[in-house]
Amino acid sequence: MKWIFIIPVLLVLFVQLYYFLHICWWVEHNPAMSSFMREQQSALQQKNPNANIQQMWVPYARISNNLKRAIIASEDANFSEHEGVDWEALQKAYEKNNKKHKVVSGGSTITQQLAKNLFLSGSRSYLRKGQELAITYMLETMMDKERIFEIYLNVVEFGTGVFGAEAAARHYYGVSAAKLGAAQAAKLAVMLPNPRFFDKHRDSGYLARRTGVILRRMGSAELP
Repeated sequence: MKWIFIIPVLLVLFVQLYYFLHICWWVEHNPAMSSFMREQQSALQQKNPNANIQQMWVPYARISNNLKRAIIASEDANFSEHEGVDWEALQKAYEKNNKKHKVVSGGSTITQQLAKNLFLSGSRSYLRKGQELAITYMLETMMDKERIFEIYLNVVEFGTGVFGAEAAARHYYGVSAAKLGAAQAAKLAVMLPNPRFFDKHRDSGYLARRTGVILRRMGSAELP
């Protein structure tokens, strides 16, 4: 009978060790593919066997500060201060969702989004959220904020099959990530919560209004 309890516990510990060892390796080495990348590439290849995602790794210094500030202003204003989870933002998201009677806000930090992108899926469940939090604290323990943000900027999804700042800059504006202007960066940041939709609806009124809001907030965004 004891093995009925011991085996699941060992499996959970093994999975956590798997995540932790990958994170330790990525402190000094760049991830080749994230879970989201593999999922998207598989979906694209179902329609076209030769399809591939667009992604090109660039170091932190070669990504425009405009994009860094825009993403922090849009996604996680307290990124440089919290320890991976912004509990106040989560509480506000919970209250907002209750008021709307549906999930309209997630409250996830940049580190939480990175944890999900690297290892998990876009599905929603309490079990997946719990695993996301565990990975989040592993990332914050092993990496400094700049390294976390560098990986995020290189793996986050910006559109259908488009991942990372360099691919996004070239896909939408035909420039490198280093040359993104403030307005271009703000628009890319606004696309992040729903990148595939905005890839097809680039002239959305919401996108234009929200871009203006982020442009005004970028000056106060604190970079790691």
